[in-house]
Amino acid sequence: MLEDLIKEKRQKLEKYESVESAYPAKVKRDFPLGEITGNFGKFEGKKVSLTGRIMARRDQGKIIFMPIDDGSGRIQLVLGGEKTENFDLVKETFDVGDFVEAEGRLMKTQRGEKSLEVEWVRIIAKNLRPLPAEWFGIEDVETRLRERYLDILFRPEVREIFVKKDRFWNAVRTFMRKAEFLEVETPVLENVPGGADAEPFTTHMKALNRDFYLRISLELPLKKLLVGGYDKVFEIGRIFRNEGIDREHLQDYTQMECYWAYADYNDMMEFTEGLYKHVIKEIFGGLKTESFGEKIDWAKSWKRVDYYEIFKKEAGLDLKKATHGDLLEKARKLGLEPEKGAGKGRLIDLIFKHTARKKIVEPSFLVDPPVEVEPLAKRLSRDPGRVARFQIMAFGTELGKGFSELNDPTDQRKRFEEQMKLRAEGDKEAQRLDEDYLRAMEYGMPPAAGFGMSERFFAVLMDKPVRETVIFPLMREK
Repeated sequence: MLEDLIKEKRQKLEKYESVESAYPAKVKRDFPLGEITGNFGKFEGKKVSLTGRIMARRDQGKIIFMPIDDGSGRIQLVLGGEKTENFDLVKETFDVGDFVEAEGRLMKTQRGEKSLEVEWVRIIAKNLRPLPAEWFGIEDVETRLRERYLDILFRPEVREIFVKKDRFWNAVRTFMRKAEFLEVETPVLENVPGGADAEPFTTHMKALNRDFYLRISLELPLKKLLVGGYDKVFEIGRIFRNEGIDREHLQDYTQMECYWAYADYNDMMEFTEGLYKHVIKEIFGGLKTESFGEKIDWAKSWKRVDYYEIFKKEAGLDLKKATHGDLLEKARKLGLEPEKGAGKGRLIDLIFKHTARKKIVEPSFLVDPPVEVEPLAKRLSRDPGRVARFQIMAFGTELGKGFSELNDPTDQRKRFEEQMKLRAEGDKEAQRLDEDYLRAMEYGMPPAAGFGMSERFFAVLMDKPVRETVIFPLMREK
């Protein structure tokens, strides 16, 4: 059946192209359709050239009605045998799905429908595969994501997601630049993947005949720029992590990271609270949002939640006393299966995610975790077993992370060495020792605060799994 329809469309293409090209190099478009329909009284009666895709076709004797859509709006084409000069060609060769250029006068039908009375029309891109009429009824997420272009074409709410996503990143960039942060670009290919606990992807460069890693974070190159003398830098870029797919995780996604010399994590908490409120207001026009069935007001002052206190309350363990064995036993009681070689920091994080994290619904800063869970943050002077880190939490999930940056190269080397021991014991996500980064630190890195947020924040604001807020997510093979 599909093959027959495609064959028929190709026959129509052949017939049309015996007269003129179905794929002209240049077209005329006076106005977007949305501009016309949004202020129709201004344009009614005027002669214009419009373009768009035919979304339906209704033949009524010597008149054909064809609504067209150009992404900004929709208008109806009215074609008549006497008024449309190439009417017979239209009748025999035009299909739903074709892109057309039409010239005529704007008018309203007896029913008051905004229309173009067509004097001349041509195909500017011929449709050769039938648009699925049943698309409106398809709810299978896999099908919609595989052919995302159709999902966007037929579902205005999906199209709106990516309009809002553009506003999201534009709002982030505007806020950062207003605060005088310099936007930079750092390499996607790295000698040593660092800045996060994640398993990297590898690739091979023929020119240098060596393997490289796709970056798992933006952190270490940006902090080298602090050594170089910049005091405020940020980057919005793609990162890659060879990990599982779930509601909050993808293998490749966009992240923003910023670093601010001579500031600490308290300064960064104040700054990022302002950033988040600015972004939310730009997208929604206000500061109340709903996700996961919960409604919250971001306008309130965000409270600080002590990591040790909430861990003890929800997981039942005192992190000042808990041993590796205690944590392993607790994880198993919770039905969790830690990876081979999981160290104390990995176990703490795993237990936290399955006990305490979901309890933090209102926008909050989760502060001061154990040093084992954050190898790149500065220790607290009042408690060296903990680090000056915060996580922005809301709706029971993490939406960003920042800390006072560790700038002591001796301490940093020791932490990297501990991470390398964990790797040797089987922890594939433990961080690698990066001699180039340590060398940069040894030249002197100023005290600084850093922060990172990914497009997970946007997905949560949309109340969608993160891959549904990505235009073309990677999919399993059929």
